Amino acid sequence: MLAALHHAQVAVPKGAEDISRAYYVGVLGMTELPKPPVLAARGGCWFAAGGLEIHTGVEEPFIPARKAHPAILVTDIDELVAALTAAGHEFTWDLTIPECRRLHTFDPHGNRLEFIQQ
Repeated sequence: MLAALHHAQVAVPKGAEDISRAYYVGVLGMTELPKPPVLAARGGCWFAAGGLEIHTGVEEPFIPARKAHPAILVTDIDELVAALTAAGHEFTWDLTIPECRRLHTFDPHGNRLEFIQQ
């Protein structure tokens, strides 16, 4: 019955589209997708890479998700580490699952993101 995850949405403050673009496109290398006009009027952005989509949605009052998070599979976690480091974003390695390499970081809005290389 269930097939796949279509997208994960993270909350952002009003007017944060350019900050989101700088991170999701500029740092993570995602592509921005056009939003339908009725949804674009609400603010936020949609981003894609491979079969993954991350949607940012305006939430007021804004509270970042510090615990709940999308877990994103990557093909080269070292390349991601280099991009995060070059852009000045901190991350923390998580060694609790020995079968994979994974790290946690936060987007510029304070939302937690997990990246996994299996």
